[in-house]
Amino acid sequence: MSHEELPVFERWSRFLGWLLSTTEKFPRRVRFTFSSRLDNLALDVLEKLVEAAYSRNKAEHLRRANLDIEKIRVLMRLCHDQKYVSTRAYEHAVRELYEVGRMLGGWLKQQP
Repeated sequence: MSHEELPVFERWSRFLGWLLSTTEKFPRRVRFTFSSRLDNLALDVLEKLVEAAYSRNKAEHLRRANLDIEKIRVLMRLCHDQKYVSTRAYEHAVRELYEVGRMLGGWLKQQP
């Protein structure tokens, strides 16, 4: 199965598109702190999903992706607290991050 066929890859790709368009609207003064950090972490997760799909040692890549997702959760909470994202956008992010984390956990449990 290629990475494009993985449901978690598809879901993360959609979330990534949403996140990139959301962080693009952040105030200019935080665009190079919160925006770039969130964008880079999200892109790192995408890379780790691809690496996991093609690696013999999937578990390590999945654990690292999960850690990056947790970092995104924390940064999104800070962005919400600072009013860089609306409550509705924050709730959407939390739901998506939870679901992708759940999917990663299931994939991780399948590993030897």
